[in-house]
Amino acid sequence: MTKLFFKIVVFFLTVFSANYGFAQVEKEIAPPYNIKTISFVQSDRNMIPIFKLGEGFQLQFDDLFGNEANYYYEIIHCDYNWNPSPLPKNEYLQGFDNQRIQDYTNSFNALQIYSHYKLSIPNQFTQQLRISGNYIIKILDENKEVVFSRKFILYEDLVTVPMQVKRARTVNAVESKQNIEFSIRSNIITFQNPLKNVKIFLFQNGQFNNAIKNIPPQYSIGNELIYKYDTQTQFWAGNEFLFFENKDIRSASNNVARLDANTAIYGSYLYTNDARTNFPYSFSQDVNGDFAVNNINAVNSEIEADYAWVYFSLSAPTFRLKKNIYVTGSFNNYNVTPEYKMDYNAQKGLYEKAILIKQGFTNYQYTVADEKGVIDYENAIDGNFYQTENDYTLLVYYRENIDRYDRVVGKGIASSINIIN
Repeated sequence: MTKLFFKIVVFFLTVFSANYGFAQVEKEIAPPYNIKTISFVQSDRNMIPIFKLGEGFQLQFDDLFGNEANYYYEIIHCDYNWNPSPLPKNEYLQGFDNQRIQDYTNSFNALQIYSHYKLSIPNQFTQQLRISGNYIIKILDENKEVVFSRKFILYEDLVTVPMQVKRARTVNAVESKQNIEFSIRSNIITFQNPLKNVKIFLFQNGQFNNAIKNIPPQYSIGNELIYKYDTQTQFWAGNEFLFFENKDIRSASNNVARLDANTAIYGSYLYTNDARTNFPYSFSQDVNGDFAVNNINAVNSEIEADYAWVYFSLSAPTFRLKKNIYVTGSFNNYNVTPEYKMDYNAQKGLYEKAILIKQGFTNYQYTVADEKGVIDYENAIDGNFYQTENDYTLLVYYRENIDRYDRVVGKGIASSINIIN
């Protein structure tokens, strides 16, 4: 009996390990140098990758090799913590993935050659994503190795989420942070054990990397969950994004100081930015980190917009931290990778970086991070000001006791332009 029991235990441990032991948290894989301008598109405009269940969207990107390479895609459903869910693929996907991306076009009238790829969801192979939740899409090469991956989220409209942006209540953060208060209401769902089954995902300006998670409701009134925390839902306010515009790549326009046409592709030299942390807050219109591809002399900017070397320079004489400075924005998915790390020019006393960016309108910011990629929001190059206009998005996850996956049952949005004390 003892030996039989031991064998049964070993068998179940082996099965459990095979099914769950190797399930790792899915993280976004940054693309190689030749893959640029990755974006989720809906109704011909860039989108934060959050879509209502049943809506269509596209994933678009450029390959600077321009050789019409074969790329494939794989879609994985994940739980709240981005672990692959135990669901078989046919429960969350109608049709097939692991198919070749067939919609691609080569660039036209551009100095920088590239192939532009568009993956539509749904398509003839992937007819439908059946359920809400966290997803990650992986783009694979011919050897089925991952080239890059991106997260996206599908939600259902089953709850309402009233939100309000307020100034921080703590004295040491009142000038530099913004606090989000909100509640979750539903006439459709009766929340079971909300302290355990309801989770939130709160983020700023479309950035998943600084999201606030795992905050339980403080209390409930009937079927309404109340979140009125003082510190747990605070964000560093940051400063308005910087921008440049080169939709006419042959002329110096907004924040472009001069051009260089003596190289293989155009060079756009931006005016030197001063670190704004010690300056008073000054409002400037931005699009909260987003970008738009645009060539005013083209019919189809997707394939006729050119690439330019954009030269950034930053004057930050009081920066003394032993950390790195990166140029980030939606155009590079806020990646703090070596490709976007600035170098210090001791002769000029400036931080400099040249980055290949598709022409149009681009928001960017300077980000401080250590060698491990941990971002230092407190010591931001451009400071933190409670007046900064930021967009906030909140997603509500719900998993009933009998459910096998985490549903996203609602979305709320708020802007700090309506901030109150």
